[in-house]
Amino acid sequence: MNLHEYQGKQILSSFGVRIQRGIVAQNAKEAVAAAKQLTSETGTSWHVIKAQVHAGGRGKGGGVKLAKNLQEVEDIAGQIIGMDLVTPQTSAEGKRVHQVLIAEDVYYPGESETSEFYVSVLLNRGTGRNMIMYSTEGGMDIETVAEETPHLIFTEEIDPTVGLMPFQARRIAFNLGLSGLAFKEMTKFVANLYTAYVKSDSSLFEINPVLKTSDDKILAVDAKVTIDDNALYRHKDYVDLRDVREESAIEVEAGELGLNYVDLEGNVGCMVNGAGLAMATMDLIKQAGGEPANFLDVGGTADAARVEAAFQIILKDPAVKAILINIFGGIVRCDRVAQGVIDAYKNMGTINVPIIVRLQGTNADIAKELIDNSGLDVMSATEFQEAADKVQQVLA
Repeated sequence: MNLHEYQGKQILSSFGVRIQRGIVAQNAKEAVAAAKQLTSETGTSWHVIKAQVHAGGRGKGGGVKLAKNLQEVEDIAGQIIGMDLVTPQTSAEGKRVHQVLIAEDVYYPGESETSEFYVSVLLNRGTGRNMIMYSTEGGMDIETVAEETPHLIFTEEIDPTVGLMPFQARRIAFNLGLSGLAFKEMTKFVANLYTAYVKSDSSLFEINPVLKTSDDKILAVDAKVTIDDNALYRHKDYVDLRDVREESAIEVEAGELGLNYVDLEGNVGCMVNGAGLAMATMDLIKQAGGEPANFLDVGGTADAARVEAAFQIILKDPAVKAILINIFGGIVRCDRVAQGVIDAYKNMGTINVPIIVRLQGTNADIAKELIDNSGLDVMSATEFQEAADKVQQVLA
């Protein structure tokens, strides 16, 4: 579950991580009120207006701007709220901005120069350990840094039996070139950041940039936080942070129906039981010359109602030119699935795309007979290659 910047910062702050303070606003008037409140609480005279969408690169699309007075706060907030923000991480249509974060100006003059760093915490899937990735090149796309100057990216792997050790936090601060108060502040920042990552059951914390202020404070100017969905039962307060406006409408609807669905950009809809078989089916479609339009796992209870719901979801995608149903009858009997397909087809009326049904496992022979004798425009298959050939045939 992705969070907005202001939500991620709330979690960070609750674990003692210093943040750039801010107040969220839904319209221009609220933005002015937030700016006044922020000035009274922090003393800031300038304010940063930040679009709150689930995408990086907001500044490049005009979603992050500096306001030097209250009139500019109102004007800029009014321009950003309601805009379709296009960034390198959105589609060409962009994402609609529903709210902005009014943040304090932390780039104030002082005794030393400000510095920006990159720090993230995530799982290294190769080693099965959490790691801290960091760089002196904050404020830039980390992908660009990795491509052009990979020697400026450092990693620190964490032993799960002992957690982050003090010497590792110190090594991070040293590699970032810090000393004195800034060095101590960074070690504290890193320790609290890692604690927040673990205790919030997150799968990603990305802070870009982490700022060393002119008076040697270390704070999070931005925050990209992703919570592990599988751990939400332990964090009931985090559930309310979900913003479905930022998610695919089809995926949200599928989730409400209990379907595991991921929207893709292909032309062949998939309906499969089991995640592993679904992945294999997507490979099958590509080998047949098509592109999967979705990942859809209907689970082990593929009855008529569930199959019909899956059909409805798949057919919402206008790019779908064919549907491949691939069911292995282990827990669920193939003949029940076949009857579910037939009943769903009849309930929905005419379906204007070809349907290939491959049923294998318990009562597969009975299921094939049911499909073949249904009188519906449905093609049955028993082998993987046979299903692939039929997908290729209908696409041609």
